[in-house]
Amino acid sequence: MKQGVIIAFMGRTQDRFCEYNSPKTTFEKLQMLKKIKGLDGVEMVFPHETSSPEEITAMMQSLGLNWAAVNVNVKKDPQFVAGSLSRPIKTIRDEAVAMIKRAKDFAKAVGAPLVTCCPLSDGYDMLFQIDYKTSWKNMIETVGEAADYLPEIPLFLEPKYSEVRVHCQLDSTAKALLLLKEIGNKNTGITLDFGHSIQSQENPAQMLATTLESGFDVYVHTNDNDTKADWDLVGGSRHFLNYVELLFWAKEYGYNKYFTSDASPRIFDIIKFFERHAEVSLGIWNLVNKLDPKKYRRLMAEENFDELMALVTREIYRVQ
Repeated sequence: MKQGVIIAFMGRTQDRFCEYNSPKTTFEKLQMLKKIKGLDGVEMVFPHETSSPEEITAMMQSLGLNWAAVNVNVKKDPQFVAGSLSRPIKTIRDEAVAMIKRAKDFAKAVGAPLVTCCPLSDGYDMLFQIDYKTSWKNMIETVGEAADYLPEIPLFLEPKYSEVRVHCQLDSTAKALLLLKEIGNKNTGITLDFGHSIQSQENPAQMLATTLESGFDVYVHTNDNDTKADWDLVGGSRHFLNYVELLFWAKEYGYNKYFTSDASPRIFDIIKFFERHAEVSLGIWNLVNKLDPKKYRRLMAEENFDELMALVTREIYRVQ
């Protein structure tokens, strides 16, 4: 099991009410990651954490770290705060597409395997705020253009129900899949964020299977929440069995990318927080490796629900 982290969470973060932890340079974040047992993968935010490919490569190599992904941020800059990829203003859409293309260039230059994008500012807060017809067509056009560029660096879209918009344009895995099907570019995929999926009242394991069976790739972000908000908690802390089932099916499909933590320490010690996350994730992965998938899938095919529940009790919860 390969585990990584979005290194933005190593520095200062904030919500509407508080700021957490101190600001750090990119190299300081990477140095902190190096201290965390069980993590060696880096997801870096472009362009806000990046410099030249040569400088970043030297940092990564000096610490023996590996690339999980490049995360292109099309929501933070002032022109993107009200939206980027689906906006009616073409110059803003063009800027967002250009940023994704530059992120792909950067990813290729440093050897990162993929670019992931979570367009959180696209969507709406009030009813009658946006033209749904036009905004959807804009999303197809912009994401399609970005996906077509440098196809050897695949573009992954990360859906989320809400935040920063009350209702995000890509509010579910199903809607993101529909967008990818409209675009028709196989060099695309879904960044399946466990907490986003839970918040959207989805089952992450089912969404992983649905995405892969639909012919698109998957990259996994790990965390947890209470379904009411995207709290980015330690994995398994609220939805243990959902996490087990996700890793069960990831193993069945031969998932070989990084499982990247998209969790936020906030008031907790950063290093200890991510070590607990890495420990529980690896522990669940090891548990899954001890299960007999043929037995579980045979019982599913037989619709032997009683024995399945008994197996889960004995082999996963281990309370018998």
